[in-house]
Amino acid sequence: MAFELPALPYAKDALEPNIDARTMEIHHGKHHAGYTKKLNAAIEGTDLAGKKIEDILANVSQYSAGVRNNGGGFYNHSLFWSVMSPDGGGEPSSKLNIAKAIDRDFGSFDAFKKEFAAAAGTRFGSGWAWLCADSNDKLFVCSTPNQDNPLMDVVPEDGTPILGLDVWEHAYYLNYQNRRPDYVQAFFNVIDWSAVSKRYNDANPGAMM
Repeated sequence: MAFELPALPYAKDALEPNIDARTMEIHHGKHHAGYTKKLNAAIEGTDLAGKKIEDILANVSQYSAGVRNNGGGFYNHSLFWSVMSPDGGGEPSSKLNIAKAIDRDFGSFDAFKKEFAAAAGTRFGSGWAWLCADSNDKLFVCSTPNQDNPLMDVVPEDGTPILGLDVWEHAYYLNYQNRRPDYVQAFFNVIDWSAVSKRYNDANPGAMM
């Protein structure tokens, strides 16, 4: 079964002014659609067809650059759309497990925000910033180049991504030009912390806060 481009969970203009409708239209309809199409072409007729994307990425060192780049692009963008909402932003509710975990592992939300913004702002060239949960239920921030992510067996820090920010120029240049720090700060206005907390819970279902 081929991978399918997921529909956006909100209207293209729903995240304005933080992320503009034209960027969303191109980013989802061209870039993400392109990664999806090329991933399907890369796995067609191979034993990867029918596998879950997470299983493919976990052993991506065994596969072609086309699988790595386009598989990462498909997964990363699918996560990206899902952790944003027009009703998002601010700090996560203290009732959410993710809020407790952030305080536990970073000391405070502000400390987490500073570390995440630094990871996004200092990633040279194209890539992603991530908040991840490791196998011991501990949160950490990292960044990866291009379309790599912490699920892959080719990255130095492995974990389960629960929040991701695209810092490729195509994600922000129409609205922010070269002002990546402004884009990073705007991202915090649309984070859907309920969705992030669900991803955190799913990453380590046996962990209790």
